[in-house]
Amino acid sequence: MKRTITHLADGRELIYFDRRDDADRSAIDRRALDPRPVASELRYDPLTEEWIAVAGHRQTRTFQPTGSASECPLCPSSDTWSSEIPAYDYDVVVFENRFPSFSGNFGTYEDVGGLSEVRPGVGRCEVVCFTSEHSSSFSKLTDEQVGLVMEAWADRTAELSQIEGVEQVFCFENRGEEIGITLAHPHGQIYAYPYVTPRTRLQLGAAGRYREAHPGSNLFADVLAAERAEGTRVVAANELWTAFVPAAARWPYEVHVYPHRQVPDLAALTEEERAAFAPLYTSVLRAFDGLFGVVMPYVSAWHQAPVRDGRDLAYLHLELFSIRRAPGKLKYLAGSESAMGAFVNDVLPEQAARMLRSQVDLY
Repeated sequence: MKRTITHLADGRELIYFDRRDDADRSAIDRRALDPRPVASELRYDPLTEEWIAVAGHRQTRTFQPTGSASECPLCPSSDTWSSEIPAYDYDVVVFENRFPSFSGNFGTYEDVGGLSEVRPGVGRCEVVCFTSEHSSSFSKLTDEQVGLVMEAWADRTAELSQIEGVEQVFCFENRGEEIGITLAHPHGQIYAYPYVTPRTRLQLGAAGRYREAHPGSNLFADVLAAERAEGTRVVAANELWTAFVPAAARWPYEVHVYPHRQVPDLAALTEEERAAFAPLYTSVLRAFDGLFGVVMPYVSAWHQAPVRDGRDLAYLHLELFSIRRAPGKLKYLAGSESAMGAFVNDVLPEQAARMLRSQVDLY
């Protein structure tokens, strides 16, 4: 793999990840860009003990009609079009988001009074372009291309974890107009948060209490072992990874993908583990699309250990879920879910596992 660092016209960093060592990455950004926005402000909610990022500049972020490739900012540049990627072709590219939720470009932040504390939204937000092909998708990537994406994820996890003030690194993909994507090009994002996210705090708290009750055990490892032993909800598996529908799935179609070895983050995976992930994961993605014969909207989220806290308790795993519950029907987060955080699932997890398993083309 060749890794090349360059910069865009407004100073943002861009990194090429190439399979070939002779890839030419000398192209420069020809655009005249506005100055970079200042970082968001964080406001503390004392009732939930959570930090909320307020990033007004994101109201003006780029919006492209789904399927339009003529002026896609994530496609390679050409003689007549300058995108976010100066090169005329690429394998995998990572660059700083032009409209970030978190960054190191600080402004001024005033006290808002009350019981809420305000502080700068330190951190970083990056875009990961999985392929230069606008009409492709992650499920269509070759195993080699998925491996290169994983190299990029691992590289960025390690690098972003070194930024002062960053507490957690989150790699994810939003796919589908129903999810709310603004760009159709196959891509994901990476958030380097200045705090440990609420979901992670909950999981690590549960894992800590479980270890106290079961000395020497790990909650995540035991969940994986139990699902593998029971087998009903397993969707796909190989020697190093298992994909299963959790027994208490929140979403109509939800799959968790675990490596068989406990590691804290993507950077800790071996070359063999990264290679084994690719065919299993893309097979599960194709199974999602095969359920109803339509492109399924989904969120794909890597759960990684925080930078400092709870690394011995954490267990790297991927959470993949769709909001589609049936042909022509979506799962909306209405009163119970949105107001109370109390999920009601419309699909029996065992039924979802059977349906997904019937579509898996791994073997």
